[in-house]
Amino acid sequence: MTNSRHTVLYTGVTSDLQSRMYQHLHQSYPNSFTHRYKVYKLVYYNFFSGIEEAISEEKRIKGGSRIKKIALIDELNLSWDDLYEKEVKLW
Repeated sequence: MTNSRHTVLYTGVTSDLQSRMYQHLHQSYPNSFTHRYKVYKLVYYNFFSGIEEAISEEKRIKGGSRIKKIALIDELNLSWDDLYEKEVKLW
């Protein structure tokens, strides 16, 4: 996820992307990182068969450089569209 100016990147893991996005967008946790930095735009997501695999990938992404994170986003979503509005919300 990112903010409107694409200056902040946030990586997380969830078993329910729609519900988690709803929480972010409706500021359910006012002391959270995403609320503090206005990170409400979903620009990348991936699905995994198991939680262990998802957590491992989350750690790998978090441990990578900003350049690697941008390349990962660009590979899926070159224009950095809000994928929640474009895809996930429609499920």
